[in-house]
Amino acid sequence: MSTPLTILVVGATGDLARRKLFPALFACYARGHLPTDVRFVGVARTSLTDTAFRSKLADGLKCEELENGACSLAAGEFLRRCHYRRCEYDSIGDFGAADAWLTALEGGARANRVIYLAVPPFVFGPAAQAMSRSGFLPRGCTTEPWTRLVVEKPFGRDRSSYDALQCVLTDICDECQTFRIDHYLGKEVVQNLLVLRFANAIFEPLWCRKHIHHVHITWGETQGVAGRAGYFDQYGIIRDVMQNHLMQILSLVAMEPPVRLEADAIRDAKVAVLRQIQALARNDLVVGQYTAGSTSGGRGYCAEEGVPPDSCTPTYAAAVFLVDSPRWQGVPFLVSAGKGLQCNQTEVRIHFRDAISLFDAALADLPCGTSGNELLIRVQPDEKLALQIVSKMPGVRMMLGVTELDLSYREKYAGVRIADAYESLLLDVVRGDRSLFMRSDELETAWDLFTPVLQQLEQQKIHPEPYTFGSSGPAAVHELAARFGIPDGQGGLAG
Repeated sequence: MSTPLTILVVGATGDLARRKLFPALFACYARGHLPTDVRFVGVARTSLTDTAFRSKLADGLKCEELENGACSLAAGEFLRRCHYRRCEYDSIGDFGAADAWLTALEGGARANRVIYLAVPPFVFGPAAQAMSRSGFLPRGCTTEPWTRLVVEKPFGRDRSSYDALQCVLTDICDECQTFRIDHYLGKEVVQNLLVLRFANAIFEPLWCRKHIHHVHITWGETQGVAGRAGYFDQYGIIRDVMQNHLMQILSLVAMEPPVRLEADAIRDAKVAVLRQIQALARNDLVVGQYTAGSTSGGRGYCAEEGVPPDSCTPTYAAAVFLVDSPRWQGVPFLVSAGKGLQCNQTEVRIHFRDAISLFDAALADLPCGTSGNELLIRVQPDEKLALQIVSKMPGVRMMLGVTELDLSYREKYAGVRIADAYESLLLDVVRGDRSLFMRSDELETAWDLFTPVLQQLEQQKIHPEPYTFGSSGPAAVHELAARFGIPDGQGGLAG
C-alpha cells in the first residue's frame, strides 16, 4: 500500500475513539501494516490544539510484544502524525474548510481517505450530509484517490429508523464505499468459525438437525451500564447486543457454505439464514432487569445515574430462534445476553444429540445436566475451542466421565499476539475487504426479526423480570429453554 493515506475519526474526543480506535490505529502503524505516508486526523466539536490532542491519546498507546524503547519510538512517530481539527458536525462550511486544510496537509494532492463516524446515532445523518455537500466526502469508490465511510453501530432503533439512516447514506455514498462495522466480526474466534466449519471434514457432516440437538449463543458482562446509562436506556440489551453481535454469530454458525470465499458470497449466505428465521414472538422472549446485589454497590438498574426510576429497559434478554431450513428444522437456537451477570463471557455451545449405544446405563450415571458431546467456541475472554466427549474413567470398573479435547488459544499460541478486533477491521477497510462488514439487506432482515417485539415491549410498557445483580439472570429463561426441550444446566442457560 504505497498510496498516501489519511484516516479520520469524527468524534475523536469520545470514549470509543480514545479507548479503541486510536490504540488500534497505533497498533497497525507500529507493526508496519499501514502505508509509510499515513496520517491520522481527529475531528470533533471541542477546541483543541494538536499538542493537547496528542496528549489525550498518549496514555492509550501500547505495543505489548515490542521492547520499551521500540514502543516509545513508535508512539512518538505515531503521535507526530496525529492532527486535530475542530468542526461542528452539521456545518458544511466547517467541513469545506477542513477539506482544504487536509488537502494541504496531504501535500497538495488528495490522499486515499478513511472516515470513521464515531459519533452518536443522531449525528450520523447531519454529519454525513455536511461532509458530502462540502466535498469532504465525495461519492464513488472505483478509482484512487478513494474515500471510504465507516459507520459504527447502532444502526437505528428499529426497521424504520434504519431505513431513514440508509436513505441518507444511499443519497451521498455508493454501497461499495460504505462499511458498517460490528466489531464482534473482527474477533479472532468469530473469524475462525468459517475455517472451523468448512476446512474440517469432521464437522460439516455433523452440522445439521440429525446430529445437533440445540445451539446456545450467550453473551454476559459482570458490570452494569458503567456510565453509559444515557445511551443504554434508549436502546437496551436487545438493540445493543442481540440484534447485531449475536445475530451475526448465529448467521455464521447456521449459514450454508458460501459459493466462494468472497465478501458478497459470504454475506449472501448470512442473509439467506436470517431470511429463514421468523420474526421473534413475544412468548419466545424473556426480558430481565437487574436489581441491587452484593456486588452492585447497592444499586439496581433504575437507581443508576441517568436512568428513570420507572424504566422498562431490559438489561437481560433470552430468545429462541428456529431456522426454517432442511439443515436446521426443529433445532432451537437459544440466544441470551445480559449485564450484571455472574461472569464475563461470550460463547457458542453446540450441543449434539445423545448417542444411542451400549453404554446407556453408564451414561445415566453422569451428573444431572451433563451432556455427552458438546462443542464449545469461546469468543472471549480466553479464546478457546473445546470438544466435550465421553470416555472411560481409569479403573477396574466401567465408569464413564466427560472430558474435553481442548484448544486454548492462550496455551497453543503462547507468545503470539492476538490482534484487537478493531485492528483487523480497520485494516480490512484500508484494503477494501468487505467480508466482515454488514450489507444493507443484512441489516434490514435483522431488524425485521426484532422490530415487532420491540414495539410491543415499548407500547405495552412491559416490565422486565427482576434478577439480582451478580446472578445468572432471570428464572424465566429456564422455563423458556424447557419449552424447547433444552435440558436445564447445559451450557449455563441464563449466564
